[in-house]
Amino acid sequence: MKRILSTVLLIIFIATPLCAETLGSSPLGSVQQLLGEIRQIKPDPSAEKQKHSQSALSLFNLEEISKKALGKYWSKLNETEQEKFQILLGKLFVHVAFPSSSKFFTKLDLVYEKTIKNKTVVVVPLTVAHEKEGEVGIDFHLTQNKNKWQVVDVILDGVSMRNNLRSQFYKVIKKKNFDGLIRKMNKKLIASQ
Repeated sequence: MKRILSTVLLIIFIATPLCAETLGSSPLGSVQQLLGEIRQIKPDPSAEKQKHSQSALSLFNLEEISKKALGKYWSKLNETEQEKFQILLGKLFVHVAFPSSSKFFTKLDLVYEKTIKNKTVVVVPLTVAHEKEGEVGIDFHLTQNKNKWQVVDVILDGVSMRNNLRSQFYKVIKKKNFDGLIRKMNKKLIASQ
């Protein structure tokens, strides 16, 4: 009995680091981990929800997304404003985007297609069959950052999340400047909680 138990413990000990490494160390593994965390986000404010949300957020390169989403306005911000924007964008992912994505992905079968490697970005294509939306193609664009693959854009049926954010942000900045954008983002965050 001791021998069987020690064999099982040895297998768990050896397999656990391998599984954890596989999830985060490849583009496909990162997307699978991201969607696994998002699927577990429930509409309650529990610590468990926060754990899954923060884990999902760690799989996004917020700095890169922020730079691209603000485009020409990014370089006009000082370091404090850039950091403030990134933190606020992260909170909006956690409190608005992830819960909404959880509802979308919860009951779907995910069909991963062959990963495509470009010069600086790796694309993990995914197809889902949604009850109301039909078949939906989703491409996750990732780059490697400190030995971890992180999402820098998500293309949903040909529409870029990053470009969509940029379009919305530009409209607000043109009308109300950067401070107006921050106020609008804070208002949306407060309304979601």
